[in-house]
Amino acid sequence: MLQDAVRFLRTHDDILLIAHVSPDGDTLGSSFALYGALLELGKHAQVVCEDPVPAIYRFLPFSDQLIPPEQAKPAEAVICVDCADLARAGRCEPLFRAAKATLNIDHHGTNDRYAAENYVQKAGATGELIYNVITCMKISLNKNIASCLYAAITTDTGNFSYSNTTPDTLRIAADILDTGIDLPYLNRSLFRTIPFHKLKLHALAVGKTTLYEHGRIGVSCITLEDIRSCGATNEDAEGIIDSIRDIDSVEVAALLRESEDGMVRVSLRGKSCADVSKIATRFGGGGHRLAAGCTMKPPIAEAGEQILDCAKELLLGSCD
Repeated sequence: MLQDAVRFLRTHDDILLIAHVSPDGDTLGSSFALYGALLELGKHAQVVCEDPVPAIYRFLPFSDQLIPPEQAKPAEAVICVDCADLARAGRCEPLFRAAKATLNIDHHGTNDRYAAENYVQKAGATGELIYNVITCMKISLNKNIASCLYAAITTDTGNFSYSNTTPDTLRIAADILDTGIDLPYLNRSLFRTIPFHKLKLHALAVGKTTLYEHGRIGVSCITLEDIRSCGATNEDAEGIIDSIRDIDSVEVAALLRESEDGMVRVSLRGKSCADVSKIATRFGGGGHRLAAGCTMKPPIAEAGEQILDCAKELLLGSCD
């Protein structure tokens, strides 16, 4: 567990970090924080992801260090960060399989412990686990590392508002604040800044939402044409699912989005009683009880019908 991860980092000097596809604040913040810590130890490190850093996270320290897998050099040791399963590594998977030593650091309940070493533990965010590793190794939290950890933890806990926020989460946040990070700047960048084209896409997606089962299920499907009509990109869809979940009557929310690779990306949210990870795992995905996702084959309308059927079944089994 934690000691295994610490031993892994102390043992290896050439380490490659993999952030998951369609990267969010947790996988990026956690990867960048660990990257900064490895530099403090004098290690050689790379941060790799199939997709580029979304615009909203480009202000983070070390964000300019992320490279696509095609530019990465094979490393003796590879760490998957915040990847619930190896499929989340996307095109980075061959780099993982080619490594002599592998480590999996993640907080998802559906994680199947696919690496040789696994630090998988329930937490508000993978950023909390990275904090544990860094502090256990006696690496001081400088402002750059702390800013990345703050982004990881706040984005995955809904700015400390989700049920995954624990006393440990807040204690870690207090230690991060003690470093003197620019809290107003970080919160403004993460939660209070949105490009107009992204706002247009969110409005369109919420407008396309259909409610079922007396408003307890909310489903929206957005096509590539929808995204292009707003002058947006796929990364601008982040956060839409939360708006659907926040509809007062909704218990299960689903957003289906056509992707450039021809697949359909599905984001799922539960509000209180619905374990949406059960839906995600049925289609080869995973995640948490109240936040999960999967990838399906088109057409998007048929995928939406399958998700809706599963959502109805879930409500009958866990919320009645």
